[in-house]
Amino acid sequence: MLGLLFECPTEHWRKQVGALVSEIQDPALRTAAEQAQNEAGEGDYHSILGPGGPAPAREVSYHDTIQLGYLVSELTSYYQAFSYFPTTAEALDHVSVEAGFLGYLRLKQAFALANGEAERAGVVADAAKGFIADHLSNVAQPLAASLAQSGVAYMAATGQALLARVGPPGTLPVLQSLHAEAGDVDSTFDCGL
Repeated sequence: MLGLLFECPTEHWRKQVGALVSEIQDPALRTAAEQAQNEAGEGDYHSILGPGGPAPAREVSYHDTIQLGYLVSELTSYYQAFSYFPTTAEALDHVSVEAGFLGYLRLKQAFALANGEAERAGVVADAAKGFIADHLSNVAQPLAASLAQSGVAYMAATGQALLARVGPPGTLPVLQSLHAEAGDVDSTFDCGL
């Protein structure tokens, strides 16, 4: 859901968020998804998270010295190693893609655990921790701080939910445990452009 809430709010997006709201166990994330149903708009999205906006959605924006080519190469390696092929127009370092990848890893971990493959689940869990430390933790704290000032409640709540799960740079990731049970102002700018 975190990855989805960081995507541009199209009509298809609204249907996806609406279909998943009742499945969300975390009260803060559920509130963010409910707020998004009423509040999300493409104009706000682009003006806040888009290029030049006060809350850049791309990881490269939060590095002083990293080269974009190196970053994309590293992300591509992570994604290919776990057969993650996102279908989005966003760049590979966009927070929606990175958060989506983390959710994908958690799904793979849960599947391995459900099939009694503890070693495989451990490999995926280690990859998730490494991905958080190497990528999402660089974005989470400054993005959450910027989104808190955005005036858009669902974006502020989504930023805080990401920060709560990954922590700031240099800390151990705050990972939720997996259970075997089920559950883990509009403008003319179009998100398809």
